[in-house]
Amino acid sequence: MNRWRAQGWLMLASLVLAFLLQLMPLPLPVLPLKPWWIGLVLMYWTIEVPERSGLGLAFAFGLAADVVTGELLGEQALRLVVLAFIVLRFRARLRFFPMWQQTLAVFALLLNDRVVTLMVRGFAGEPLPPAAFWVAPVTGMIAWPFLFLLFDDVRTRLRAKD
Repeated sequence: MNRWRAQGWLMLASLVLAFLLQLMPLPLPVLPLKPWWIGLVLMYWTIEVPERSGLGLAFAFGLAADVVTGELLGEQALRLVVLAFIVLRFRARLRFFPMWQQTLAVFALLLNDRVVTLMVRGFAGEPLPPAAFWVAPVTGMIAWPFLFLLFDDVRTRLRAKD
């Protein structure tokens, strides 16, 4: 199998795994700590392989996530498209940041996602979420270096096989 095909399968498998992690039930006290796995994985692939991921993929996976999770149709699609657009816009800088700066940038992107979520839910007439709503970007920021290094290691091993 050539490198592009293997990388495509890795990207698809990681996004499916992110879906499964997003659907994983957690106890109510721990639920606010769950990072937005789909956003983190899409962010990685948009930084590393922008020609294979982008706004269309973000929209498609966002709609699928909306259908699977039962949220407002288009909410996650909009969130992922906004996230992918910002990442694509600043990709050249993000890619070469040291890990600590990249982690802070991911934190800022996840906070921006929360603001977009508040706007969408506000337009839908939902009440303001509790303060724990703002904890998930912190756990996403903590998970980012591990996710980034894991995917980089797997991609390096795939390249070495060729």
